[in-house]
Amino acid sequence: MGFNMQKLMKQAQKMQNDMAKVQEELKTLEVEGVSGGGMVRVIANGSQEILSIAIDPQIVDPEDVEMLEDLVLAAVKDALSAAQAMAAEKMSKVTGAMGGLPGMF
Repeated sequence: MGFNMQKLMKQAQKMQNDMAKVQEELKTLEVEGVSGGGMVRVIANGSQEILSIAIDPQIVDPEDVEMLEDLVLAAVKDALSAAQAMAAEKMSKVTGAMGGLPGMF
């Protein structure tokens, strides 16, 4: 057979190393999620960890805590969605080259 197993193993090892590097890089990259016209801001990293939440005091209404909860939740979802998209884009650059091989992502 013309199939070179050693070459395939080297490519798989390189891809694994590249993926580990991307995962480390994602921990240092930040994205922002917002809601309420920017009144609630959530910062997450590329590993989908929430780093901070900022709430403009003007939006805090003790009579309507539920609205604030909804805005925080929306901003968190926005930040996590952005983090997932960024991670998928960066990982696709690593896995794209090997995507056509059997058993590979």
